[in-house]
Order: sequence, then structure tokens, then C-alpha cells
Amino acid sequence: MTDAQLPIDAAVAHNAEYVASHGVRHLSTEPAKHLAVVTCMDSRLDLFGALGLDLGEAHIIRNAGGLATDDVIRSLVLSQRMLGTERVMLIQHTYCGLHGLDEAALRERISADTGEASEMTFGSFGDLAENLRSTAARLSTEPALTQLELRAFIFDVDTGALTEVDVSA
Repeated sequence: MTDAQLPIDAAVAHNAEYVASHGVRHLSTEPAKHLAVVTCMDSRLDLFGALGLDLGEAHIIRNAGGLATDDVIRSLVLSQRMLGTERVMLIQHTYCGLHGLDEAALRERISADTGEASEMTFGSFGDLAENLRSTAARLSTEPALTQLELRAFIFDVDTGALTEVDVSA
């Protein structure tokens, strides 16, 4: 067994304990709170704990940076049109790896490691509140989305506190 397998093996072993305490739940595919949360994949964000959510209450859509990528928009369209979500929360966070990322340097590192040129874009940004505003603007202008409510927040990874950012402009 390699070191890389250890976390997966531990997760699979933990699953047996989880199943024993989980019980059988027949939850609806529609989130009970009609809420979709777009956020970062960062492992420091415990959104169920921070937002007081339980299983079956919200869709959590995650990617690097919590950005409004094409796949996030696809997921939100399905969430709203097929599964009844009416509210969207955008949550980005302090100390994000995309904040101030030198994309050119990362592409060079990828090319050096793989021998293949990379044209990938990663979504780096300089100002967190402005990044939330631009993410909200992209979602707000998507014709396939019909948000009844769209609000944005910065999650402080040190304290767990949310600070709302005005994205109405």
C-alpha cells in the first residue's frame, strides 16, 4: 500500500461506521430549502456546519474558487429547472489559492512537468469582493437561469464567519 492510497483506504473504512449511524433516509432529490450554494472546493469549508444545513436541504456546487464556470451554470440550470431551487448563495473565502495566482507560472510548471504546452486558464483574481461581484454578474446575465434571490458572501476560513458582499450593482 502506498501513501497515496492511505487516505482513500481510511475513507472507505470510515464509511462502514457512517453507514451504521446514518440509518435509512429516503430524501427527495429536490433540496428542501430550495437553495443552491456555489462555493470553492477548499477543504476548510464545512458548509453544512457553517450554514446549519442537513442532508437533502441544499445543492452544494463546488469548484476551484467557487467561480461561475460553464459547468457551474449547467449545474445551476439543472438545479433550478429540474429540482426547484429558488435561491443561490455564492460563497468564496479568505486565503483562496486562486487569489493572486500567477497563471503563467503555473502553466509553465505544468508544461515542464508534462512536456505538453498548457493554455488552461484557472480563474485567478486580485480582489475577493470584486471576484464575487463578477461571478454574480455572470450568473445574473445567464438567460437559462432564473434566480429569485442571489446573494454573495466571503467565508473567513480562520473563524467560519460569513460577510455579505453587495452584488446588486
